[in-house]
Amino acid sequence: MTADDQSQALLAQARRDFHASLLASGVLTVNDRGVASNADSSQRSSIAYAGRIAQDLLVETIGERLAGQTSGGEFETACADFVRATFTRLGMLRPGDWTVTKVAGRRSIEYIAAYDQYAHLMDLDVAVRANPELRAVLGNAYVIAPDIVVVRHPVEDELINAEEFIVDESVARLASIRRVNQPRGILHAVISCKWTLRSDRAQNARSESLNLIRNRKGRLPHIAVVTAEPSPSRLASLALGTGDIDTLYHFALPELIEAVHAEDNDEAISMLDTMVSGNRLKDIADLPLDLAT
Repeated sequence: MTADDQSQALLAQARRDFHASLLASGVLTVNDRGVASNADSSQRSSIAYAGRIAQDLLVETIGERLAGQTSGGEFETACADFVRATFTRLGMLRPGDWTVTKVAGRRSIEYIAAYDQYAHLMDLDVAVRANPELRAVLGNAYVIAPDIVVVRHPVEDELINAEEFIVDESVARLASIRRVNQPRGILHAVISCKWTLRSDRAQNARSESLNLIRNRKGRLPHIAVVTAEPSPSRLASLALGTGDIDTLYHFALPELIEAVHAEDNDEAISMLDTMVSGNRLKDIADLPLDLAT
């Protein structure tokens, strides 16, 4: 396919740029044994699926897998750049003053407490630190460690009243969207990035999501997970079921579907179809529009 044949739609171009950034940063590579960096080298099907995806994405780099923390951080950066380049262009669907941020030093409670729905966690953290008995009961059940956050900032009354006189000092004095009521950003979405879903990473994503759900005061943010995991069974460990994450997004879903069908594994094909048809697994290109819903 030539460049002229490729779609020039914003999401199509941003998706290509996203994959190109993974190649340029060395996150997505194929080593001299033909194993892609997101494959489990001990699992034949994982190697096969990841290899086909890498081929479809035109991976020509030969290199060894980056250290887990390094690849994870670069993957988070690429995902944040993709969301920033796309979601912020959807003002016709979701107007507002938005920021998309990859969170650094996110283990500190001060970060999540900066947002309207979770501001109370700062007081809770102070109380827990001061009371060993309370610490024993709560543990770290209130700690939330996001990878990427999408934040909407409150607005001045002049904007709300721009076309019609809607608010004044007598009404809506508790609405978070009014800057006169509170200055904090409103957490619109939390995106967790998992390059792969080895060991307990799927469970970690669920735990983080449940902490977001249980500890909020006000509107629940969108809760999404983005991964490059090639194994349908491991994707299912996080995608199937409801109640914690909204949706699992794959970094190259059409390529994964093609790879699984090419290997002719009926069980994997059926599992993948169940996740996709049940709206539990989508492509990363679907994420910006879902955030605007």
